[in-house]
Amino acid sequence: MSIKTISPKQLHDLVQSGQNVELIDVRTPVEYREVHVDIARNVPLDQLDAAKIAVGRDSSEQPLYVICRSGSRGNQACERFLATGYTNVVNVEGGTQAWDQAGLPVARGKKTISLERQVRIAAGALVLIGSLLGFFAHPYWIGLSAFVGAGLVFAGITDTCGMGLLLARMPWNQVPKTPPGTSTSKTEPCPPASKASCCN
Repeated sequence: MSIKTISPKQLHDLVQSGQNVELIDVRTPVEYREVHVDIARNVPLDQLDAAKIAVGRDSSEQPLYVICRSGSRGNQACERFLATGYTNVVNVEGGTQAWDQAGLPVARGKKTISLERQVRIAAGALVLIGSLLGFFAHPYWIGLSAFVGAGLVFAGITDTCGMGLLLARMPWNQVPKTPPGTSTSKTEPCPPASKASCCN
């Protein structure tokens, strides 16, 4: 089954019309903190339990909308929902990047490096290290560069990036928990159990 999509403008128009829209943002907490659609709640892809979220939802009800940075992780999240049998899920075309570029309202916070850029930095660094060690230390180190290259090819074919999922769990991609009784800012991630409107 093909994944349904919606443009940022179309989704914004639904929100403006007063329709009840549930939107989950599957980026890392720090990416979410930097900039997010104000009605979105943060459920990082590496923590997404599609079956749990789908429980109690009727496919005939309002769709569940998914957004990420540029659409790729949103697509992966939609595939997880489809695998559970929940079909009324819609990916936002172009993600938060396209939403922001369209001039639609967002909440902004602390700047960060996107997960996609982190993957490029890490992959490039590993290829460079493997090449240098292969030249100066032992030819076997060239295998590191080959391994990374094979991983990137696999990621391109399957649209699943193991390095990205690993980096998403790193401490610098997490947001410190707010102590109980402390007020949270608009740009802090909503807890998973919160309703979609918690960041309004």
